Amino acid sequence: MGSQSTSGTSAPSSAVVKAQEPEQELSSPGYFRWLICTLLLLGVTKNYMDRQVLGVLKITLQHNFGWNEIDFGNLVFAFQSAYAAGMLLVGRLVDRLGVRLGYAVTMIFWSLASMAHALGRSLTSFMVARASLGFAESGVFPCSIKSVAEWFPNRERSFAIGIFNAGANVGAILTPLLVPWIAIHWGWRWAFLITGGIGFLWVVLWLVLYRKPEEHRRVSKAELAYIRSDPARPATKIEWLSLASYRQTWAYVAGKFMIDPVWWFYLYWVPDFLQRKHGLALMQIGVPIMAIYVISDIGSVAGGWFSSSLIKRGKSVNFARKTAMLICALCVLPIMFAYRVESLWGAVLIIGLAAGGHQGFSANLFAVPSDTFPAQAVGSVVGMGGMAGAVGGMLIAKIVGYTLQWTGSYMVPFFIAGSAYLIALAFIHILSPRLDPVRLH
Repeated sequence: MGSQSTSGTSAPSSAVVKAQEPEQELSSPGYFRWLICTLLLLGVTKNYMDRQVLGVLKITLQHNFGWNEIDFGNLVFAFQSAYAAGMLLVGRLVDRLGVRLGYAVTMIFWSLASMAHALGRSLTSFMVARASLGFAESGVFPCSIKSVAEWFPNRERSFAIGIFNAGANVGAILTPLLVPWIAIHWGWRWAFLITGGIGFLWVVLWLVLYRKPEEHRRVSKAELAYIRSDPARPATKIEWLSLASYRQTWAYVAGKFMIDPVWWFYLYWVPDFLQRKHGLALMQIGVPIMAIYVISDIGSVAGGWFSSSLIKRGKSVNFARKTAMLICALCVLPIMFAYRVESLWGAVLIIGLAAGGHQGFSANLFAVPSDTFPAQAVGSVVGMGGMAGAVGGMLIAKIVGYTLQWTGSYMVPFFIAGSAYLIALAFIHILSPRLDPVRLH
């Protein structure tokens, strides 16, 4: 009797221990995935440095080449139109080639295109260089978000996206600090050559460190189990055109179309706004721009962290993402009055709050494709949304260029910037009320 009682109690105890082992593994995974996130952060930083050099040197280049506001708007338009075309092709290419090779190829090509600006002698040659840069840079977010889908479980994705997306702000901070110094001491052509050349160092790091989690020797079994802890979705061959039949696709596309143009406006015209409105010289814009994008960095990480923390506390993905986006949209509203603020640092704080709101909103919007689509379709959906955002950027380039040429006032651009996010969130909610994962045909 005693032996039966002992054996009867020991078996359940053993079963409990075995049942707890996976939980213990999942609660204490490794951290190699965050090194991958750091690589993505550096890639986005490089991407935005290359984009913003033109904006920082706007007045210098206008003086040297005699460009007016419409000419500068056409340069932005050339970038955006090529970026839009690239999004249609590059997102699909990344899904086919895989992230490791796809990201390396796009980084090499956009670095060369950035350096090619140093050869510019006319508006036409600059437009060719901008279009080449835009087409090649279209791979950065399909690659980055697909990497996050491969390396992070659902509950950490928006936080990881918020971190790598902060690279946009890091790039926007570094560029106005470095580029004016390079331009004054060595000439503006060296600014394009140096920032472009950094990309080749990143490619070496990427090819050495990046593999899929299941193929990487540095990933422990516990971390791999944690990464793969979401319910498995069956592998399905997806036709690219069929993605247009899903409301979730259009929710993402609508959101990108509304908010991306605002970020382009910040990148290309905020340095000019500070120089015009507040009389700053080229060497004086670095600190105010740095302040704007430090605040923006905080918004990017905080916005991603907030929705991830809500999900970890048991809230639905739909509630977490949309609550975070609503708060971020409200942070943007005051920018509608930035053009009337006489104080330099008052304007900087309002623009910084809006930029932080954008990045927090964007971090959550970027998570939507991986929330709603299987990994093999994420790059394509991100590409479609990026194309829509680039088309919106084409429109904002024309609107801002002609508005400044005709009125000299930033009132209309700042009004558009302030209202875009609430409109975007309304479209997202109408098109995908619950952010349900798609049921593939």
